[in-house]
Amino acid sequence: MSDLYKDILTATVFITGLIGFISGEFIISSTLFASAAIASNVNVNRKRDKAGQLSCE
Repeated sequence: MSDLYKDILTATVFITGLIGFISGEFIISSTLFASAAIASNVNVNRKRDKAGQLSCE
């Protein structure tokens, strides 16, 4: 999957979580927000590793 599709998927999950939060589905929206945050961090770390930049670890 290319980076564009991963970014689109992460944004879709985030927007779905936002709509769920507005409609009152707090447990579902919390889960969607968490999965969007994890997916975003994984994508950023993979991009950084590909570029050869040093991490804090």
